[in-house]
Amino acid sequence: MKNNVMPSIVQIEANELNQLVSEVKETVATGVVRVKSNKSRPFGAVDMWNLRRGIKIARLSERWAL
Repeated sequence: MKNNVMPSIVQIEANELNQLVSEVKETVATGVVRVKSNKSRPFGAVDMWNLRRGIKIARLSERWAL
């Protein structure tokens, strides 16, 4: 297999490159109030399976509706 790699046409100065790749220190938010959700159980694998099953059934019924 033959690969032809072209050099990048984007030119960027060294100080701009350093600014783009520099690490940004993040802070933890303080004073945030957590809102309790009405749903007590987390989204699980069974929920995902039911969604996928519903999509599959909808697609099959759409096919037969023609």
